[in-house]
Amino acid sequence: MNSINNLVHLCIKNKKNKTIVLLVTLFAFLFSVYLLPLEIVKAKMLPGKDSNTFTVYVDLPTGSSIYQTKKVTDGVVSVLQKEKEVLDSEVFLGTSSPLDFAGLVKMSGLKSGENFAEIVVNILKKHDREEPSFLMAQRLRIEINKVVEKINPNATIKMVEPPAGPPVLAAIVAEIYGDNYNSIEKLAKRVEKVFKKTDGLVDIDIIGDDDYEKYEYILDYEKIKRLGITVNSVTDLLETAFNGKVINTKNSSKYSTQIDLFVRTKQRDFDVENALSSLKVKSSNGNLVPLVSIVKVKKVKNEKTIYSKDLKPMLNVVAETDMVSQIYPLLDARTFIKENFGDEYEVTSANMLNLWLTDKKTGEKLKLVWDGELKVTLDTFRDLGGAFIAALVLIFLLMVVYYRNFALSGIVLLSSFLSIIGVIFGHLFVDIVTTHTFFLTATSLIGFIALIGISSRNALLLIDFTKHLVATGIEKKEAIATSASIRAKPIILTAASIILASILLANDAVFGGLGVSLIFGTVAAVIASIFVVPVLIDNIDESVLRD
Repeated sequence: MNSINNLVHLCIKNKKNKTIVLLVTLFAFLFSVYLLPLEIVKAKMLPGKDSNTFTVYVDLPTGSSIYQTKKVTDGVVSVLQKEKEVLDSEVFLGTSSPLDFAGLVKMSGLKSGENFAEIVVNILKKHDREEPSFLMAQRLRIEINKVVEKINPNATIKMVEPPAGPPVLAAIVAEIYGDNYNSIEKLAKRVEKVFKKTDGLVDIDIIGDDDYEKYEYILDYEKIKRLGITVNSVTDLLETAFNGKVINTKNSSKYSTQIDLFVRTKQRDFDVENALSSLKVKSSNGNLVPLVSIVKVKKVKNEKTIYSKDLKPMLNVVAETDMVSQIYPLLDARTFIKENFGDEYEVTSANMLNLWLTDKKTGEKLKLVWDGELKVTLDTFRDLGGAFIAALVLIFLLMVVYYRNFALSGIVLLSSFLSIIGVIFGHLFVDIVTTHTFFLTATSLIGFIALIGISSRNALLLIDFTKHLVATGIEKKEAIATSASIRAKPIILTAASIILASILLANDAVFGGLGVSLIFGTVAAVIASIFVVPVLIDNIDESVLRD
């Protein structure tokens, strides 16, 4: 440990050397923190989770037939079948798959209809493949969308994986509130277009009904009664002809359940009015009466479902992030909205990142509220930041009670904070050596908070031993250097055990940030304890150390 003694002596030798050490430390701290706004080190709630399964959601415009949906799912399956790491896939047409955690938070169990389908995909276990599931989903999304675009450009494809963290509807959710549903829908469509133009956002959709036309059948009840025809016979014929109907079941040794015999006159992509003229119903006297003589067809607009939250009408515009943090594309989209929606709305900021939009023509007020994983991220980072500040304050107060001196307590506090240099630079290093973006996550902050105790302990060891040596009559600089060299061994051994234990965490998809923070933050804490803390102690009056 003589080399450490000599280095510490060099650091505290004169005012110039001490100034250099403090300036280098200050520069490293400011530069590491500045990497966050520069987006060189990016923050995110949690990274992608490496799962053994994912689901493909297929949404077609409302009113699309089951045959159109099947064409799209066949195209998706054709892409999946080319993947060696895909074990199997199962298509659920017109209904949701058996509910899993992702389906619960995405509310897929509430979805049904001929324009909807889910494809559950099972892949090899993560130890048997090189590509993580979130990178596979990212790559397949591009290939699947190319195929689906040729089949049905209006289809929406979503790649859904089991969430790694808190249950949210999507990575970014724009909740649009207002009193008039048409105004809400109009703004939602504009926001959707902004999302589609924003880099990093995928799987964009409005959770609401589409505009479409449907046929309304108007029965001439008086004429039906005169002809001796029952209304039920007319409606049954219409149901069988256009929607189809199960008329019987069949047993088969190949299947464990009965097979429904489904009857429909034709597929639905035909002229309804011409079809009516070919359909006939028997009257009471045995004559066949054309349906067109007793049923009229009228085209009408669909009646949309009104969505609400907290008893307020609203619509959700959702988007997922393509291996980027939520905050950066959201800020881009928010800036675009503020700069370009001024043609119709007066845009003002609300609390957090939310926006008020006032219609210039009608004066109607609409509110855009950001939700989803983004809100959880902001809330988590705010809460963890508050916990970190509270921990620092409590440590400082405890040290003031123990040392009865603000200067020594400040040294312990400052040394605790310097581990952030290692945390941020550690994430930068791992991001460079890994194939995908390595984010500063919520678990990274938990690791940083945990490092406060380790850093404080190192500073306490040095200060207490220095005070002991000074009290025995050793000169201050010599006491500081001796303390650093003698206490370096337990400090380094403690750090080594933390680093070795954290290596296992560093490989985990969710807790990797915690492991990296503990490894590199511990290294920074050791360096700060051995070289920076002695410089700070040397600036303390010797009489304080003798108390």
